[in-house]
Amino acid sequence: MADTSPAPPPPPPQPANSGNTNQAHLNPLPTSVYTLPQTAQLEALYTIIRDKETSRGDFLFYSDRIIRLLVEEGLNHLPVVKRTVETPTGATYEGVGFEGKICGVSILRAGEAMEAGLREVCRSVRIGKILIQRDEETTLPKLFYSKFPQDIASRYVLLLDPMLATGGSAMKAVEVLMEHGVPEERIIFINLIASPEGLKTFCTKFPLLKVITGWIDEGLNEKAYIIPGLGDFGERRYCT
Repeated sequence: MADTSPAPPPPPPQPANSGNTNQAHLNPLPTSVYTLPQTAQLEALYTIIRDKETSRGDFLFYSDRIIRLLVEEGLNHLPVVKRTVETPTGATYEGVGFEGKICGVSILRAGEAMEAGLREVCRSVRIGKILIQRDEETTLPKLFYSKFPQDIASRYVLLLDPMLATGGSAMKAVEVLMEHGVPEERIIFINLIASPEGLKTFCTKFPLLKVITGWIDEGLNEKAYIIPGLGDFGERRYCT
């Protein structure tokens, strides 16, 4: 008798680079680097924000969606402790709670765009800021401004910056945080797009620090721009 059962549904679409995700540009991937699950939906979001024809409104909306996913993933890497609560039914539930306090630190100015995503999932979270620019004489990153919560040394820090190109600004920011007493292993760097070169340099210098990135691109061009990238995140975000 012929089999008349319906054929199984086709598998869901996969991203074009789903074989080894986008980590193929950085092989092997440093153990301290974590990427978002490389789904077709995530690739669709990145396709929208990469498109130079995307309107500012759509760029804001879809980049904010990715930022929230990144923040949620960053919170997954914070240590927890056991916690018991009583439910409305009178039963007890043995769960977990975050071990310590957290704060966000944005690298100005593009990093400020990630603060709202952090506030959406962490009520009353403290925010610090760092301004780092390149010294024209030495071509090295230079600290121009920093302001942190007074007790930052006792907090876990989510360091926020959308793009990791050469890694110079991010490494300088970590140095500043460590100078203020934050242990390297208490810092989680969160960004949207990273270059393989920047990740390798960054993770080699700070092996105890965790990196949460949404996408690892092909590399840097001769001007140290991420390729394919999405252009200057700050300029597209703030129309400057």
